[in-house]
Amino acid sequence: MTEPTSDRHHQTIQHAPAHRPAAAFFDLDKTIIATSSTSAFSRPFFAGGLISRRAMLRSAYAHFLFMVGGADADQTERMRAVLSTLAAGWDVEQVSQIVEETLHDLIDPYVYAEAVDLIAQHHAAGREVVIVSASGQEVVEPIAAALGADHVIATRMHVEDGRYTGEIDFYAYGDNKASAIVQLATVHNYDLEACYAYSDSITDAPMLSTVGHGFVVNPDRTLRRLAQDEGWGTLTFSRPVALRAFGPRSRSAVAVTATLATAAAVTWWALRRRRR
Repeated sequence: MTEPTSDRHHQTIQHAPAHRPAAAFFDLDKTIIATSSTSAFSRPFFAGGLISRRAMLRSAYAHFLFMVGGADADQTERMRAVLSTLAAGWDVEQVSQIVEETLHDLIDPYVYAEAVDLIAQHHAAGREVVIVSASGQEVVEPIAAALGADHVIATRMHVEDGRYTGEIDFYAYGDNKASAIVQLATVHNYDLEACYAYSDSITDAPMLSTVGHGFVVNPDRTLRRLAQDEGWGTLTFSRPVALRAFGPRSRSAVAVTATLATAAAVTWWALRRRRR
């Protein structure tokens, strides 16, 4: 497996294979951004009259569980059910407007510089970048656009007459993420063995297994153990950076700094694999 951000990585992924394209798939929450993208918007949704104070506090609690790693698959499913019920009747245009107006204030400060670097590396190597998230597409798509991603896989809520019905057309979670990646690869003729995937969550194990180069980000003990068993790489992201504070040249500097920050850990991992 090729390891990102090391010297060997720069030499081996300089160009994607000419015969078939490839992509890099990134989970969003706690992989690209150091927060929960959905819960981050609870306050502006409350201010816009979409949710009650009680619902906002419930969202804050869900966000706390998520950030400390205490939300297992069952709790995540219950939170999904609550959010889908909560969204029933919301005006789609109003939601999109709130996200657009508050995106930079709520999300920009939490973007990992190391993730920005990896996205730039994969684009430079000729790979497309795909954001894969269980959050709703109305939230994920603007974030992906700000990051320069090429495609998005996200949860899709059912809409009738411009409002959410509360039903979910597609839930981008667990095995569904892997299935959506395979479908996107079929459409764009990606060579999945040449593709990369990054995630912080053990629920994304199917997604990481779908590609030839899987990497776990800031893993807990369980995910780290699984990564060792599966031969996936391990990366540490630790430097959130406000994207809008940087122009193109400054973002390049951020990318270089992030490369240096992660190179030591990845080089250790590469040497360890060679010894094994």
